Amino acid sequence: MAEAIEVSAEIPASPESIYEAWLDGKLHAAMTGAGASAEPGVGGKYTAWDGYIWGVNLELEPGKYFVQSWHTTEFPEGSEDSRLEVQLVAVEERTKVTLMHTNIPDGQGAMYKQGWHDHYFEPMKDYFSKESQD
Repeated sequence: MAEAIEVSAEIPASPESIYEAWLDGKLHAAMTGAGASAEPGVGGKYTAWDGYIWGVNLELEPGKYFVQSWHTTEFPEGSEDSRLEVQLVAVEERTKVTLMHTNIPDGQGAMYKQGWHDHYFEPMKDYFSKESQD
């Protein structure tokens, strides 16, 4: 049975800045500290974390929302892609980033829930804090 998780954090950046950084390969790599690539637009393919993650852009609403298929090297062979929905909501000088990650292979939800914090939210806070100081 597939799992679903929801995680959120406030990041010190505008929704537009986060949207741009997440969906641009070079900026994504700078934001997370790991290799990434991205093709623009709906249907564009992407990779993150040096090929550990890959998928396709399914829906894009600039500065507000995007949906991606999401797969990792740790998914069991033959597994369907999971689905990542990302909402960006301005909160004063910050953005509340909410991730709804569904269709995760059974037994992997807790690992990815922690991974979103460790490998995305914390590096994003550092990256955008430094950006605002420049």
